[in-house]
Amino acid sequence: MARADTYAQERGHLAGLTDEQLEAHFWELTQEIVDPLVELARTHTSPSIERSVLMRMGVDSRACVAIVTECEERGLLGHGAGNVVLHCATLWDVDVRAAAAKLAGGAGWDAVEQRWGVSDG
Repeated sequence: MARADTYAQERGHLAGLTDEQLEAHFWELTQEIVDPLVELARTHTSPSIERSVLMRMGVDSRACVAIVTECEERGLLGHGAGNVVLHCATLWDVDVRAAAAKLAGGAGWDAVEQRWGVSDG
């Protein structure tokens, strides 16, 4: 059974676009796909999920509890505790375990406040 070639017909609305416009269109469509996933993750996480994520990043369980508790108190759980640690690790040019240890000890939350616009819990 031969398949009808519909490529030219299907790409008609893209034919007149430049490479830059095609790339912009690609990223717009990608954002449309990703936005609902981000919202789902934001609204469907829990402290246990966030602790699990941190543990898979190599963070010890005591630090996980401290960081997740602080994230929860600051309203950051929807951003992801792992995201908080990764942001700080990148900012401070250290590995995630070192960043987690610093955050678990109560230090460095000013960087989190600057990034996400939250204040002390």
